[in-house]
Amino acid sequence: MSPNLPQKRLVGYADRMSLRPGERIAFMVSSEADRSYRAEIVRLISGDLHPEGAGLIEEPVASPIEGFHPGRRQEIHAGSYALLEDGGGFALESFSLQATIWPTKPAGGRQTLLGQWSAAGRSGWALILEESGALALELGDGNSVVRVASGRPLLEREWALVAAGFDAESGAVRLYQEPLASVGRAPAPHLHEERVALAPRCPAGLPFAIAASVAPDAGGGLRAADHFNGKIEAPRVAEGLLPPAEREALRHPGCRLPPAVLAAWDFSAEMTGERVLDRSAHRRHGRLVNLPTRAMKGSTWSGASFDWKAAPQEYGAIHFHEDDLYDAGWAADFALTLPGDLRSGVYAAKLTAGAETEYLPFVVRPAAGRRAEAVVLLPTASYLAYANERIGFGDGGFLHAYANRLVTLSAADLWLDAHPEAGASLYDLHSDGSGVHHSSRLRPILNFRPGCTSTWVGSPLPAPWQFNADLALIHWLERQGIAYDVITDEDLHEEGLAEIAPYRALMTGSHPEYYSKEMYDALTAYLERGGRLLYLGGNGFYWRVAFHRSLPGVIELRRAEDGIRDWVAEGGEYYHAFTGEYGGMWSRMGRPIHALVGVGMAAQGFDTSSYYRRTAASRDPRAAFVFAGVEEEIVGDFGTVGGGAAGLELDRCDGSLGSPPHTLVLASSERHSDTYFPPPEEIHSASAMMDGRQNPAVRADLAFFETPAGGAVFSTGSIAWIGSLSHAGGDNNVSRITRNVLLRFLDPTPFVHPDRAAPST
Repeated sequence: MSPNLPQKRLVGYADRMSLRPGERIAFMVSSEADRSYRAEIVRLISGDLHPEGAGLIEEPVASPIEGFHPGRRQEIHAGSYALLEDGGGFALESFSLQATIWPTKPAGGRQTLLGQWSAAGRSGWALILEESGALALELGDGNSVVRVASGRPLLEREWALVAAGFDAESGAVRLYQEPLASVGRAPAPHLHEERVALAPRCPAGLPFAIAASVAPDAGGGLRAADHFNGKIEAPRVAEGLLPPAEREALRHPGCRLPPAVLAAWDFSAEMTGERVLDRSAHRRHGRLVNLPTRAMKGSTWSGASFDWKAAPQEYGAIHFHEDDLYDAGWAADFALTLPGDLRSGVYAAKLTAGAETEYLPFVVRPAAGRRAEAVVLLPTASYLAYANERIGFGDGGFLHAYANRLVTLSAADLWLDAHPEAGASLYDLHSDGSGVHHSSRLRPILNFRPGCTSTWVGSPLPAPWQFNADLALIHWLERQGIAYDVITDEDLHEEGLAEIAPYRALMTGSHPEYYSKEMYDALTAYLERGGRLLYLGGNGFYWRVAFHRSLPGVIELRRAEDGIRDWVAEGGEYYHAFTGEYGGMWSRMGRPIHALVGVGMAAQGFDTSSYYRRTAASRDPRAAFVFAGVEEEIVGDFGTVGGGAAGLELDRCDGSLGSPPHTLVLASSERHSDTYFPPPEEIHSASAMMDGRQNPAVRADLAFFETPAGGAVFSTGSIAWIGSLSHAGGDNNVSRITRNVLLRFLDPTPFVHPDRAAPST
């Protein structure tokens, strides 16, 4: 990296994204060149560095961690694999190995399928794909290494049965590969045999692994290498050199296992967990590391069922990747027990080393019995979905056209480009071209920071995005003097309705796109009980995600069937492995977004934002409180997100899609650019008239409706709305409208549903 480019040398993360006063949080830090750094706790109020933004505003919070800390470099070891639960291996002189595999990078360097191998010790044995993509067996005795290869590279993304055996007495090595590709593509089965004059030796403590070579490191831990990219199904280990008939029998799920079989793992069992079960009598169960993708189609998938729960044996494959990551596994550098009287809000551990500053944000939930009447629900599931997104790299100029400006890269972008091991977003692809299904918070997330702007949104300047964009709401609430609490999506998922029921008004962030069933159910129940919701964003409640049932802080996504997708799940892989739930868009699951909040996804574009023009409905007496003190016809022709309040992703009201019939459309946006297009689910037939200059359906609607239980919903239909709140010091019509709505929503007087209103006399 050029010394003239911005460089980032200080990164970290917290072990929790939210907690209550009195609870403990730990911080993990990596400092290049072992530089020491100063740490302190701050309360974050604003992070918008846009010229029209409020700037970076923080308040110091006295804490025991304040002061200088020694720095150290901590590494991230990405890549998924499986180990035996006891961490051991097999004591074998003669052996057979077998699996069915679907390689996605067969010529991607040395890749281990099964084995006990130490490259440093030149010892053990492993069934591998060598650099050419051909099957090979590698043997080492501690001094010498012998590799026997088939010489036949395997086909990319095609199933193959692979097997190897070694007989210690004769030195015979047998390799067998049988492509299971479609008719016309499959080469003939290939058997390769030869003899070697080497007896492999496995040192004590060398573990058996699937999809990687794993050996002890100098620090007493384990280090994995030579990761396999692709699917593995039905791996087997047997004692001795199996005859062809037994090899053939072992390929079938549920087959009878001969006595020589020491392990026969069934990846279709306990699908939602981290274990892989051994069906043999030896019960050498394994555990997965770094969350490879489960519930994947296997070699026997027939297409008869798309639900893995209905035909689990057809989904007995696991997709391993060299860049999978769940937990970076860093050691904690300092920890803090929060004071019992700390107010709810957004905080961070602020780290400073020289001219560089790093923030490790977290949310403080309200202490028991100390709730405000308004709550901000930070869309942290969406933060995870976009975590460390690398959409700006290798796009061939696509993003320049997308944003209608030159795209600039920050020091964080450059650090991510240099550190692929830090894990990707749910918008990215793995190195083998498959979509990223999992995202975890237990790693440095460089776009979960104040001051962060997106590489690809906003024009003429990059716009605040996700967490940083939502800090503008925190700043606005502070300026307005309105008491509020802060909670996260993960809190809502875990606690459900109980977490939000006490609040009179709930405010979303700018882009609450990703929702679990538990979150959706809780929000629906809140509205059914008379809660008041300010949906202050766009493209919300769009994708269904699943949280892992036992591992904290990780979500799974299946981009199924329809919707705006940077990658597409393969047919038959639409059901989450974490929960067994169907994935994809909520609107396809009997949960129309329009029915929940009055508006739903209408269009996206990432250059300039526009404004709203008031409608006749804005003069309806039901909405008089919304526009108190607002005389202008044009609303929001300003802001830090593309220069307007209506932009990036837009939602509109549509009765045919579920918007309540009594919804008032108070204002609608207009004059969007030709970079704005409807989402795929809106495009039934392509047309030259689809873009924002010509399509009246490309718009954001400002909407309001009452609920039967005395509550109400106010929706802005735009990601950019919050970015306009602080314009002119908060003295603007977007701010006044939002304040009017929030204060009325905090008023205990029930709203009256039009169908339940008393007839006028």
